[in-house]
Order: sequence, then structure tokens, then C-alpha cells
Amino acid sequence: MINDLWYKTAIVYCLSVATFMDADGDGIGDFQGLIGRLDYLQGLGITAIWLMPFQPSPHRDDGYDVADYYGVDPRYGTLGDFVEFTHGCKQRGIRVLIDLVVNHTSDQHPWFQQARQDPASPYRDWYVWSKTKPANAADGVVFPGVQKTTWTRDAKAGAYYFHRFYDFQPDLNTSNPAVQAEILKIMGFWLQLGVSGFRMDAAPFVIAAKGAAIKKPVEHYEMLRTFREFLQWRQGDAIILAEANVLPGEDMRYFGDTGDRVQMMFNFDVNQNLFYALATADTKPLITAMKATEPRPATGQWGLFLRNHDELDLGRLTKPQRQAVFDAFGPERNMQLYDRGIRRRLAPMLDGDRRRLELAYSLMLTLPGTPVLRYGDEIGMGEDLALPERNCARTPMQWSSEKMGGFTQSDKPVLPPVSFGAFGFQHVNVSSQRRDPNSFLNWTERVLRMRKELPEIGWGQFSIVKTSQASVLAVRYDWRGAAVVVVHNLSAIPGEVRFKLGLQDPEPGFLVNLLSDDHSKAEAGGKHCILLEAYGYRWFRIGGMDQLGHQKAIVQDRPGRR
Repeated sequence: MINDLWYKTAIVYCLSVATFMDADGDGIGDFQGLIGRLDYLQGLGITAIWLMPFQPSPHRDDGYDVADYYGVDPRYGTLGDFVEFTHGCKQRGIRVLIDLVVNHTSDQHPWFQQARQDPASPYRDWYVWSKTKPANAADGVVFPGVQKTTWTRDAKAGAYYFHRFYDFQPDLNTSNPAVQAEILKIMGFWLQLGVSGFRMDAAPFVIAAKGAAIKKPVEHYEMLRTFREFLQWRQGDAIILAEANVLPGEDMRYFGDTGDRVQMMFNFDVNQNLFYALATADTKPLITAMKATEPRPATGQWGLFLRNHDELDLGRLTKPQRQAVFDAFGPERNMQLYDRGIRRRLAPMLDGDRRRLELAYSLMLTLPGTPVLRYGDEIGMGEDLALPERNCARTPMQWSSEKMGGFTQSDKPVLPPVSFGAFGFQHVNVSSQRRDPNSFLNWTERVLRMRKELPEIGWGQFSIVKTSQASVLAVRYDWRGAAVVVVHNLSAIPGEVRFKLGLQDPEPGFLVNLLSDDHSKAEAGGKHCILLEAYGYRWFRIGGMDQLGHQKAIVQDRPGRR
């Protein structure tokens, strides 16, 4: 069972083919360029690659406006190149996840073109139509300030079509059995070409009932079970990682009470409260979010992230909490987006402060779940706020101090690399950091290696350890008789922190530091006293270690949820 649930201990790396590496010199990244960087990714320590959309597209929404689900955009290569890529990943023990963008298509997709031209077309009911513009057309827009309506009239069709996102992305009628069958066919096609699963874009909208007559949200959760069963029939260890920004409690409807729906979900609640904690050193809301999202099936897993390809969504925070995060990390109006989020990269949000970057990454790697890294964050890449909307944080990977950051030989890249200021490619790039043993890149490699040696975090039960400082978060994990405890100081003020572990532990008085020689021996009475520097962190094993910090003996599984 452990081998089948590979995602429990995975390290996921998200990238866009278009902006990762250009091999043919046309200014656009491609699969041949990506293949040439697989050894770099293997050396970094990641175990799975999540690819953003690479299918044929007009590229009005960074490829999320798909025009053909069964191909590769010619700008990136061919299906043969994709298979070479998945084969190269398999040789290196790296799994591949791809975006499954089936809530909507491009308006250039042949399905929509046929649907709009002929009311009798079999594809007409693949989309959502209304003869008149619904009264609630302005409700539920995803991009406030940019998008004004969710219903747009098509002159050729003589009707309004529904689009949850931009007007060039008509929604598929996912309640239609024919559309559901097509989604299964799409998944089956890419499974056959070597992928291990799918990141389902906008999962709540995929399973929602759609139409002018819908007055309140209705979700068809059984659809997720259908997708899960298909994956298990075709490839037993393939997974769905759902993008679902939902309230705690509702997430169980996506996992399924018995774990018969999606295997993974992104934990947006923890993500937003984590940034509030980083902004204020107040750990209480983060602890509340961790406890609220703790219940899940034995096969269920959270995806933990810091920044992703979208804006940092703060919509679940209270208004004062959101303002506190804005003040700390995105105080200028052009740093904010859609009245709810921040459109910046992680490193500039933290002012390039190495201490805070390490703290943030350490937290992501040791909170309950599977970490998901964003390309370029391992070297501390910055953003270009002159670019529109979310493109500012989607600039090309910075490989070297050469022209265009080593991304391309072309003078016309798909997006301009960051070439100015402290985060320009002249100063922040892979080449220089590989040669510096104290660089952020080499630090990231070391902590990823250690994270893979801690299955307790992916598999174990967590508990919050009470400490003497409100700004210090201490989390303990127990699994198969082994235990680890991780401690983080979210404050800019150094100080002593005291905590006590359970008397049931073997050798509870000794903690082995996994990242340095700074071990801890309990005082009289069993309490540990640790001096934490500003933004300091510690990863400990609890007693009973060999010289490498590994548990001396592994006992059989204890009864429990995981």
C-alpha cells in the first residue's frame, strides 16, 4: 500500500514548458529544452513534475484556453517529444502530472465552433446556452476588475453562452454524459503516454451544475468518483490533485468519506493563514487551519505550497487579516490583483531576506502534506510588475548571467526575463548558485534530501506541541513508532522557547537535530529549552537515533487513521 500511495512522500515541482528552457532558439521553451534540464531537476531532489498546459491553444490565457486536448502545441514540440520527456522522467524516477483543464475550452476549439454554427450539432449541448441574458450574469465572476460578466452573446449562435472565466473560454456542460465520457478519454490518452496523474483545474466548477436556471450552487461530487474509478482501472497508482479553494469541512466531499474520490487537494486554507502568520508572527489562525483541515481519509493527502502560478489568493482571510498581509507583502496597488490577492513572487515578497526565505520553505516542507514547489523559487527568482495580471510571476527561468538569462538565444522571448534590480538574472541564476556552497539553491537541495528521509510528515499523525512563545510553532509527527518534531520562530525577535514531549517517548530527553549539530537534551523535569534566532527553525528526531539520525528500529504499524 505504501508504494501505491507514492504521492504521500512526493516532492512536486511545477513548471511551464513555455518559460523553462528554449532548445531551438525561437524564444519559446520546448520539450527538448526541458529534457535537457531533467538532470538538474533530479539533482534538486524533486520526485514529480507538474506541467502547466502545453496543448494547442491561442494562448490568450497562458494555455488554459485549450483548443485540442490530444496534442502538443507546435511551439513546444511534438507528441514524440512529450513521450521522450516522460521516458526521461521515468529513467530518473520522476513522475509526471499534467493540468486537466476541462471546465472550459478555448472559443477556437472545434467543439465550440461546431456548437455555435448549428443548433442541431451534437456539440451544441456540450456547452451551456441561454436565449436571453440571465439576470445574474454579473454574479460569480472569477476575475473582478478584469471580467464583467459570465454570460456573453454569440452572434452566430444567436444565444448567450456561459463562461466562468474569460469570455474566450466557454464552459463545458460537464453534466452532459457525453462530455464526461470525453474527459475520461482525455485522461486515458495521456496515461498511455506516461503520466501519473492530473492536476484538475478549477475542480469546484467542473463538478458544478451550470445553466441559467441554476439559482444556488449544486455540485455533482459523484463525478469525482467516476474519474477516480477510471484512473484505478487504467493505472492503479494514478492520481487527481484537485484545485479546490473550499472551506474546511467541504474538502471531505472532494476526498470522499471513504477516500473514493480525489487523492489530493491543495490546502488553500493553510496557505492563506500561513502567509498571515509570516506577516504577523501570529500562529493561532494557522494552527486553527491545520486542525480544521486535519480530517481526511487514509489515502487522502494535502498539497502544500507557498506561491503558485496564480495570484496569492487571500479571499478566505478576514478583511483585517487580508490587509495585514497586503501591508507586509503587497503594499502597492500594482502588487495586488482581483481585489483579493497578491501577484508577486515569494522572494521579493520577503524582501530577499535569506532568513525569511528559509523559514518559509522550512514551514512548507514540514506542514502536514506533500510540498509543491514553483519553478525558480529554489533560486529566489523575482517578478516583473510591468507585465499584465499574473504574467508578472511567470517570467522565464533564470539559468545564467548570459543573454536572456540563458533561457533562449532569441531576442524575442515569450516573456522577458527579469533583467533589472536585485532579482535580475545577472544576480539571481542557477549557474552562479550551483558554484556557491552557501547559496539558496544548495540549501534547498539539502533540505529536500532531508525531507525525503522523513516519511513521518507524509504519513504520520500530527499534533501541536505547546510552547512558551506564541510566535513559535512546534509540530510533532508520529508514524510506525518513529517521531519527529519541527520548531519555527515566526518572529523577528530571537528568544528561548521551552516545550515538553510525552513521557511515553523512547529517550524523550534527547532530540537529534537533523540539519545541524545543535542537538537538545532536556532539563530536569523533561522540558527542552532551545534558543531560536530570529526566523529560526529546527528539525528534530525524538530519541533512539543512529549516527545518521535514522530511527534505530521500525516497529509494525500501530492502529490508527494513517
